[in-house]
Amino acid sequence: MMPLTLLRNGEKGEIVDFIKKGKAIFCHLRDMGINVGKTVEVISNQSHGPILLKIDESRIAIGRGMAMKILVRRL
Repeated sequence: MMPLTLLRNGEKGEIVDFIKKGKAIFCHLRDMGINVGKTVEVISNQSHGPILLKIDESRIAIGRGMAMKILVRRL
């Protein structure tokens, strides 16, 4: 397992867990479609700024701090 921020452009990962710092963050991620078992593809992960993800048919941008709380398994 590793944080989502370590995936590079074009890589895919399966969400396996969250570093839970509060229920509000977990609910916010779930509302965006970021759930355990989902496959995510990194569209853009530069050394700064938000990370752009593809989940199902959606494109989602999340901040680096939040991406550090999402643990993935590289596919």
